[in-house]
Amino acid sequence: MVEKVIMPKLEMAQETGKIVSWQKKEGERVEKGESLFTIETDKVTIDIESPASGILAGIRAQVGDEVPISTVIAFILGPGEELQGELADFIVAGPDIPVDASHNVSPILPVLVSPLARKMVKANNIDLNAITGTGARGQITKADVERFAALSIKRSNEGKIRATPAARRVAKQHGINLALLQGSGPRGRIHSDDIPASKSSFTAVEPLAGDFIPLDGMRKAIAQKMVLSYQTTPHINFTVRIDMSEIEKARQQANIEAQTLGVQKVTITAYVVMAVAWSLKRHPYLNSTLVDEEIHLLHDINIGVAVALDNGLIVPVIHNADRCGLFEISNRLNEITSHARMSKLIPRDVSDGTFTISNLGPFGIEQFTAIINPPQTAILAIGAIQREAIPDQNGQIIVKPIVHMTLSTDHRVIDGAIAARFLKDLKDMMEKEWLL
Repeated sequence: MVEKVIMPKLEMAQETGKIVSWQKKEGERVEKGESLFTIETDKVTIDIESPASGILAGIRAQVGDEVPISTVIAFILGPGEELQGELADFIVAGPDIPVDASHNVSPILPVLVSPLARKMVKANNIDLNAITGTGARGQITKADVERFAALSIKRSNEGKIRATPAARRVAKQHGINLALLQGSGPRGRIHSDDIPASKSSFTAVEPLAGDFIPLDGMRKAIAQKMVLSYQTTPHINFTVRIDMSEIEKARQQANIEAQTLGVQKVTITAYVVMAVAWSLKRHPYLNSTLVDEEIHLLHDINIGVAVALDNGLIVPVIHNADRCGLFEISNRLNEITSHARMSKLIPRDVSDGTFTISNLGPFGIEQFTAIINPPQTAILAIGAIQREAIPDQNGQIIVKPIVHMTLSTDHRVIDGAIAARFLKDLKDMMEKEWLL
């Protein structure tokens, strides 16, 4: 039986994968589970294994090609098999409009559009026919929708510039952009006197000397994803101060046990993952995603932990964290962090995350807010542990280790009270010895 080789989907928001290399050539023998080709996504460069044993045939994507997910890119043939009339390799989406043969009317061609782009178009009430697709075979991608939306906003803003008719006429004569001027009239309205006699003030200046680094690969993907998240997701942030005294005592004891067992030491992040998993189980809206007009409460609790790389950021995932013990979380965390920095992650390591933790404490950052990693609905930002002098119940001043944690949530899904209750449980979990 002919086995299709498809571009895999490694994360919920992934649209495409870029072919980096083929480990096998057309006509070569390949075994199931053997490395077949390498792809690059916005998160990772990774080897993909062969889905079957046989002869590699019908390679449809070459090195450098950006291919939509689920697209057939090659085939694995069994003994004596040949390729015959295989399915098309692109998802075709669009209205099925019947054509009356008795009228001289051209059929309306279907629009090629990626699933994520279709969701964005529907959510923002955008006409697909107004967008020009830049993907393979003219497919409309997420980036095309973002560009169209940004251009629409720009045009809308330009139309809202407050200016007198005379000012608009003078600006048009001199080729001056009114958006660059500060009006002196009521509510910033621009008068003709606000426009300089010449447009020399608006002459472009030469850029300063320096190095130019292309915004591409992982860095470009991160930029696009963060812009999309910040522009389309209403963020709301909540910060709590957590006393880490009990965590520090528990960690000391755990590391004595770790040394006895011959395993790596437990980190603060491992405790945070454990506490977050426990809290998410009690507050499922924090472990959800917004799909069209429905809130999808996810059953699995898969916690991503952001890892800084030289060229960007990657978020490997600890799957089913709520079912793991402390040492299991710690070992898994050490493993995926090490693999991330050595570019040895496999698809499962970066897929299906439901909540993200970003810890900048090791860099000395005391407090910060993070941008939600779509399609998730929340992210937790952790600062450095600081020794602070605070009064105890008797009014005595004592020094305690305090950390600031900031939760950013999607306000479409999560209200303030839900987020506050989640943080209260998280704080209780980390401060109370009996819960730890």
